[in-house]
Amino acid sequence: MFDMRRRQFIRLLGGAAAAWPLAARAQQGEQMRRIGVLMILAADDPESSPRVAALTKGLQQLGWTAGRNVQIEYRWGADSGHARTLAAELVALAPDVIMTVGIPALAAVKQVTGTVPIVFVNIVDPVGAGFVESLARPAGNVTGFTSFEYGISAKWLELLKQIAPNVTRVAVLRDAATSSGIGQFAVIQGAAPSFGVELRPIDVGDASEIERALTTFARSSNGGLIVTSSPSTAAHRVLIAALAARHRLPAVYRYFATSGGLMSYGPDTTDPFRRAADYINRILKGEKPADLPVQAPTKYELVVNLKTAKALGLEIPPTVLARADEVIE
Repeated sequence: MFDMRRRQFIRLLGGAAAAWPLAARAQQGEQMRRIGVLMILAADDPESSPRVAALTKGLQQLGWTAGRNVQIEYRWGADSGHARTLAAELVALAPDVIMTVGIPALAAVKQVTGTVPIVFVNIVDPVGAGFVESLARPAGNVTGFTSFEYGISAKWLELLKQIAPNVTRVAVLRDAATSSGIGQFAVIQGAAPSFGVELRPIDVGDASEIERALTTFARSSNGGLIVTSSPSTAAHRVLIAALAARHRLPAVYRYFATSGGLMSYGPDTTDPFRRAADYINRILKGEKPADLPVQAPTKYELVVNLKTAKALGLEIPPTVLARADEVIE
């Protein structure tokens, strides 16, 4: 009886031993890949969590699970003046692909490496900024997803006049140091005469500079505000919304309505991260950034903050509310 049990145990042990190399080979066969992500916002920014979730979910749907077959390395706050250092840290980890968010992050990674594939999001004009040769044929090691077309800038002015018809002076907060800041302002400037408004460009600086400029502008009546899209305005969005409320300036933003702004119109801010997962997947499977065309947004949203409108004493026209994708009450 004992010998029979012993023989059964040996057979089981032998079967398990034979299976172990197979299991080990299966685990070894699933190579761990590495993705670097350089974010422009801080890790604790309210916008960061949904963006990470969209990227993670997009990768999971394509078969990439963190800790199983992919490792994702995040670096945060690329607009803090440390972008080059953060980019160098990511490149030193030898990632298979790096995803960048915003111009400072992309510029920093481009300075550090000319070979690691890069997928960007939230870049307005990658051709004008010199990151790619063309949208259809990026060339080099960079491709990605633009944040919007310049034409949307005229829509911001149109919406501002619809919700505040008495506005005759409009401050335009922009980053004049970038091609996108220049381009956005140029479109607004071209549309201004047809809306009967006088523009006042305000270059984005630090918090104190923004506060001084908007306080000075608000001393005269019939003013309004357009906040163009840039890493700096994104970083200061809560302050800018608070200043607009304090000085009772009707304002239109790209996506600040959820941060207390009156109205925002622009692309969905998390959708590009989901879409970027597809390009990351294709690069991990062997495709080259040069062969992947730069893509434009597919989803635009109009968000109205009625709480802010009430505080400003504004009545949002029913026609605007009817078009809104989201109304914050």
